[in-house]
Amino acid sequence: MRLNRDEIAARIPHAGRMVLLDEVTEWDDERIVCRTAMHQDRGNPLLVAGQLSSVCAIEFAAQAMAVHGSLLTGPSPASPTSAVTMKPRAGFLASVRNVQMEVARLDDVRGVLTIQATRESGDDARVLYLFEVRSGDRMLVSGRAAVVLQMPEPRIGIAA
Repeated sequence: MRLNRDEIAARIPHAGRMVLLDEVTEWDDERIVCRTAMHQDRGNPLLVAGQLSSVCAIEFAAQAMAVHGSLLTGPSPASPTSAVTMKPRAGFLASVRNVQMEVARLDDVRGVLTIQATRESGDDARVLYLFEVRSGDRMLVSGRAAVVLQMPEPRIGIAA
């Protein structure tokens, strides 16, 4: 199942220009592959002094992880144009480890970026992913990320 930018936006807590992924090209229970050209967009909200640091690849990967989690948890959220919408479950990047940055910047990388996130382990409260951001065969940034998932608020009731 492929997803476009609007379908991605309906599945993650980001909105507007902060949606950094253009499409999901493939996914299964363990892995997701996304593509984007947002690293070359002069309106990218992560640009600082006209440059996009390679550190921002972590945010591209985190959004891929968020889409993957949404795809694993159930049916598609309602269309952004429908009267009923579902709020995506929030997750928080708890840590990144073993990050390898082969470039200093992303904005000067030609071509589309491919973002792959592979779920190593997880449960209802936390998930561990390996991620890679590439341009063609060229590795740009890779690492591991731990995500803590927001738990639903407990219902407090008084027993009669």
